[in-house]
Amino acid sequence: MRIWLDGRLRDADDAKVSVLDHGLTVGDGVFETVKAQDGTLFALTRHLERLTRSARGLGLPDPDLDEVRRACAAVLEANPVPLGRLRITYTGGLSPLGSDRGDAGPTLVVAVGETTRRPDTTAVITVPWVRNERSALTGLKTTSYAENVVALDRANRAGASEALFANTVGQLCEGTGSNVFVVLDGEIHTPPVASGCLAGITRALAVEWTGAKETDLPFDVLERAEEVFLTSTLRDVQAVHRVDGRVLTGAPGPVTAKAMRVFDERAASDVDP
Repeated sequence: MRIWLDGRLRDADDAKVSVLDHGLTVGDGVFETVKAQDGTLFALTRHLERLTRSARGLGLPDPDLDEVRRACAAVLEANPVPLGRLRITYTGGLSPLGSDRGDAGPTLVVAVGETTRRPDTTAVITVPWVRNERSALTGLKTTSYAENVVALDRANRAGASEALFANTVGQLCEGTGSNVFVVLDGEIHTPPVASGCLAGITRALAVEWTGAKETDLPFDVLERAEEVFLTSTLRDVQAVHRVDGRVLTGAPGPVTAKAMRVFDERAASDVDP
């Protein structure tokens, strides 16, 4: 594997970040995951715009997007895969121990790993922990991901691929790495960004392409929704066949199946929507 680190491609064994990098010591960093298919990145412009928003939200300098694009192209050329997860990581860089940043400048890492297409349906669980819709990190895609690791581990141990959170006022929010949609009376709804969820790239496209409504939803809507589906970079649109102990028979249902088809068709017609 060849990885881009701070200005050039390096062999994986040589791609080393300092143990004093702020992204490691305090989680001071942002990232994006981009789907790579046959050497082409999907929705890269939207991902880079969000990378910049997240960096600004942490008070990091704007990333050099021309460099990031060069890095992405170089990594894809050096590591050809039919379907890949390309990861852009941008951190506070070399810093003293503690929360204060140093003045060495940010660290940029771009890497890609091969992956496989997700199943059409999956199981999810709900967890007792909440998203704080008023947090300083709300809406930012940061490397401070430990609570997602804990929740996803619980999901995996329960035979599920995702865990869903409420926010502090008991509204449906999001998954550890996905956005959630529900079908009520034949209409698609998803929590608004104000709920504390990440403004997912796939979420935004699904809303635009399916006409889904952004709606404040109680967490227990998952107990009565006719259909449930997830969206994310690597899931695209993925139906849910089980929420905790509730089985949604026939998943993907007709509304979700149409959303999956529409998303696939629109994405195939425009790789940078």
